Amino acid sequence: MAMNSSIVTSAEVFLDAEGHIALPEGTTLTSYLESNIAELGDQLAYRYLDYSQDRDGSAVELTWAQLGARVRAVAARLQQVTGPGDRVAVCAPQGVDYVVAFFAAIEAGAIAVPLFAPELHGHSERLDAVLTDAAPTVVLTTTAAAASVQSFLRTLPRDRRPRMIAVDAVPDSVGSLYTPVTLHTDDIAYLQYTSGSTRAPAGVEITHRGVCTNVLQMIMSVGLDADIRSVSWLPLYHDMGLLMIMFPALCGGHITLMSPLSFVRRPARWIAELGSHAETGRTFAAAPNFAFELAAQRGLPAPGEELDLSNVAGLINGSEPVNRDSVEKFTKAFAPYGLSPTAVRPSYGMAEATLFVSTIVPGTAPSAVYLDRDKLGAGVAERVSPDSPNAVAQVSCGRVARSQWAVIVDPQTETELPDGRVGEIWLHGDNIGRGYWRRAAETRDTFGNKLQSRLSTGSHAEGSAVGGTWLRTGDLGVYLDGELYITGRIKDLVIVDGRNHYPQDIEATVADASPAVRTGYVAAFSVPGADGERLVIVAERAAGAGRADPAPVIADIRAAVSRTHALPVADVLLVAAGTIPRTTSGKLARRACREEYLAGRL
Repeated sequence: MAMNSSIVTSAEVFLDAEGHIALPEGTTLTSYLESNIAELGDQLAYRYLDYSQDRDGSAVELTWAQLGARVRAVAARLQQVTGPGDRVAVCAPQGVDYVVAFFAAIEAGAIAVPLFAPELHGHSERLDAVLTDAAPTVVLTTTAAAASVQSFLRTLPRDRRPRMIAVDAVPDSVGSLYTPVTLHTDDIAYLQYTSGSTRAPAGVEITHRGVCTNVLQMIMSVGLDADIRSVSWLPLYHDMGLLMIMFPALCGGHITLMSPLSFVRRPARWIAELGSHAETGRTFAAAPNFAFELAAQRGLPAPGEELDLSNVAGLINGSEPVNRDSVEKFTKAFAPYGLSPTAVRPSYGMAEATLFVSTIVPGTAPSAVYLDRDKLGAGVAERVSPDSPNAVAQVSCGRVARSQWAVIVDPQTETELPDGRVGEIWLHGDNIGRGYWRRAAETRDTFGNKLQSRLSTGSHAEGSAVGGTWLRTGDLGVYLDGELYITGRIKDLVIVDGRNHYPQDIEATVADASPAVRTGYVAAFSVPGADGERLVIVAERAAGAGRADPAPVIADIRAAVSRTHALPVADVLLVAAGTIPRTTSGKLARRACREEYLAGRL
């Protein structure tokens, strides 16, 4: 299956006679990277906007030729101190040096391990755990971060202390020593460590086949092409942020990066970049739900500033449960600036699937259904009117990507459930990770599942290999009218008096109960009590509510939860902003919050 040039101009060339994605033999992430370097030369590849010294941002740019020279130089340096299959960790700040380090590790024949610099507050234990698990031979960083990285590495036992190399200190001339490496499509390209909340992070083995397939799946599902320009502030060690830098590597084009902190401090920076140079082509981005909420609140242009978002082709909303109100606020806020009502794409994905699983059909607006809360807790999706007192909104995550299968399964019997029934989501496809690094039992339990029976009609497993293995996601979902809805996590369910309650539903009720509660910063979970499980709520105070009397706020929360969910609340804690634990990707860590509560640390 030959491509029309080495650059991916259309994903359709990768389809076989049955319409399934079929990669040509020898396809690797670096094979396309090298082709783009050779063909695109002086065209822009990666651009980083640095706001650390300049409020307006200073651009650091790499052309394809410059990227190639730097990648080969760092790869050659790595070949001097590593062997094939060695792990090479990237512990560097956000920027083009991170991109160089990641691709250089793979180019050298090693397995890349994208991580973060030790400066990431509150996550040193996770960094230590990952370095212990991956056992890298080398850590790649930058000159600016070298001191902190070296200091952190000195805390490790001497026998597992990796070598450190600053990628920006390696001269391009070292590239003359590079020896080309033969990589195979099913080789591991990198380890994507799950963010986790309470368990030790596990490294998902992502092969070249997995990542290349998943990029193509996203391109086809979202309706992208080679001319797309990407904009991302997402951390590059996170699965969504990492996949964003794969688009140029496979398809050419270019991406503009900025740091997560730059976005959080001034969301308008991301918005302005999405609209910049609107006349030159379409832009694409991805972000978790909280980013859309934040941008709607603080990302609008100042009076008199121009903004044209008519060129925005798609904005993936994923990584955490999609909130209908956040999507509506964002779309309404930026509609006057040309943002299409179909731009935001509620989606579903996870690290074990490389990332992307499903999204809404291009050209359609985000939509929600209203389901009966009690029936949903019992595993049945029954539609009700939006004004029903028991209605709970569920946002559609659209249709599953081509050459990927998602079935709703009864986890007890491992049999497929019909549409309208809630069960565990199981996934199958070439994009699925190979397993967890050096965790045979966990790999078998998560990645090695067999579907015991399929539906005789209307099966969502139709076309998948009979007897193939499936990924058990731990997510609960349901199909309605062919579209996938994510209802929650199995481990996060609040079970009181034998009834299932979804924590995000309770958390939304709490956020609406009082203006003193910070929206999006509420954790609901159950703890053991004398008479069974009891409901606990931890809520951060909203801005300006630090001195508010907590008693009326707590009373409002208890009343709202009792009225809406018929649940007694055993304990309500109002805490300062920033108290509730978050994962490294910024998601709410309910189980970690529960552990903090039980340990008396809140």
